Order: sequence, then structure tokens, then C-alpha cells
Amino acid sequence: MDIQAILWGLLFGSIGLGFFIYGRKHNRTIPFVCGLGLMIFPYFVSNTLLLIATGCVLMVTPYFFRG
Repeated sequence: MDIQAILWGLLFGSIGLGFFIYGRKHNRTIPFVCGLGLMIFPYFVSNTLLLIATGCVLMVTPYFFRG
């Protein structure tokens, strides 16, 4: 892994933690699942562009799908 992938993973993991806590406290399924996804997927993706694309998709998903 290069330093860019590590930093992007840290950023998406931090945002995922926020989504996870929000989803758990307010009993919202979509932010909870997206938060888990944002925290877990950087461990499995090493390509930086794929990491950014997947992270952005998971970040905007709760905005379009209310749950």
C-alpha cells in the first residue's frame, strides 16, 4: 500500500465512524451500513482510484436513500 491509500482509508474510516455512530443512535439502517462499509472496505482495496470512487459512493448513499 502506498501513503495515499493509507490517508484516504483513514479519511473514509473517520467519516464511516461518524455515519456508524449516527445510524446506531438514531436507529437508521442506511447510515449504519454505509458507516460499516466505509470503515471496513479500505482494508480490502489497494487501488487509490477505486478507493476514492467506492468511498464517495458510500458517502452519498445515505443522502439519496433515506432509511
